Amino acid sequence: MKILRFILQKEFRQIFRDKSILAMMFAMPIVQLVVLPLAMDFDVKHINLSVVDKDHSSFSQRLIHKIYASGYFIPISSNTSYNGAIHHIEKEEADIILEIPLNFERNLIREGKQRVGVYADAINGTKSGIGTAYLNRIISDFSSELEWNAESRPRGSIEILQRSWYNPLEAYKFNVVPAVLVLLLTLIGGFMTALNIVKEKEIGTIEQINVSPIKKWQFILGKMIPFWVIGIIIFTLGLMICFFVYGIALQGSLWLLYLFAAVYLVAVLGFGLLISTYSDNQVQAMFIAFFFMMIFMLMSGFFTSTDSMPRWARTLSDLTPVTHFVKVVRMIVLKGSDFSDVQLEFLYLIVFAIILNVWAIWNYRKTS
Repeated sequence: MKILRFILQKEFRQIFRDKSILAMMFAMPIVQLVVLPLAMDFDVKHINLSVVDKDHSSFSQRLIHKIYASGYFIPISSNTSYNGAIHHIEKEEADIILEIPLNFERNLIREGKQRVGVYADAINGTKSGIGTAYLNRIISDFSSELEWNAESRPRGSIEILQRSWYNPLEAYKFNVVPAVLVLLLTLIGGFMTALNIVKEKEIGTIEQINVSPIKKWQFILGKMIPFWVIGIIIFTLGLMICFFVYGIALQGSLWLLYLFAAVYLVAVLGFGLLISTYSDNQVQAMFIAFFFMMIFMLMSGFFTSTDSMPRWARTLSDLTPVTHFVKVVRMIVLKGSDFSDVQLEFLYLIVFAIILNVWAIWNYRKTS
């Protein structure tokens, strides 16, 4: 333990001596956690709409007014023909075209039905899909209002009551902010530790350590503990930002969340140390770490749900610790889940931490 204490003193002095590393470890995550969720808002709110109203009736005007009153659509043009409206989509000025045919009002009154045309620019599939769904919902509501006015007591009507659990306002920030916090914790743990041992190799101090009586597990543990402490501090600052900046209050147990964060940091730090044992210089370590970070980012459920992935992708996603920690943080922070709800993920993280750190210790060679 005395040898380990000296290694820790050396590591902490080395970290605090390098001001650029301190800025990367503290300033960068804080700024990114404040900025990224604001820029990564996947809620579709501003949809450019081009209207082709061939009827110019009171019903068509009521429908158009209802669409714009929703706040999701921005009027781009009002055309008399489809060919004139499609020109705005070709110039990327409009996202959706709504075509109201001739005799729209007359057919609704006489026959009780009428088709309208909705054409979306599907280059941005997310925006077109969600925008079309918004528009269909508004048109459906408009149709229901007409039926209600036609019969004071509509027969067989069904009233739908909708309630959104854990995110009543359906704000995207509640979903993305906890995931961004996990991502930044992963970047700090993975990148910083991946560069740590490699830096010792480049400056030559690793040779002095190799000829000393320091055991391999003492050396790896001495490299890990300082970054583990820094990771816990960054995690604390991130939780404070979630509450004071975004108003996301923790619904579950704070101690359970820190327990998972502590185990997850051990796993991701072991992964970074494992990369450093395989790398000969910092450039190699950075590229290897970046390669795996991209996989973690895209396959952890950060952007899209893992349930919508192919089976092979879900299997690969389950083999990354980031996936399980993103799920746990969302469940504890937003749903207030207890340990019985997340005990399987805890077991996964324990297994990852053991495998990665044992692998890093085994792969570290004191002799070349």
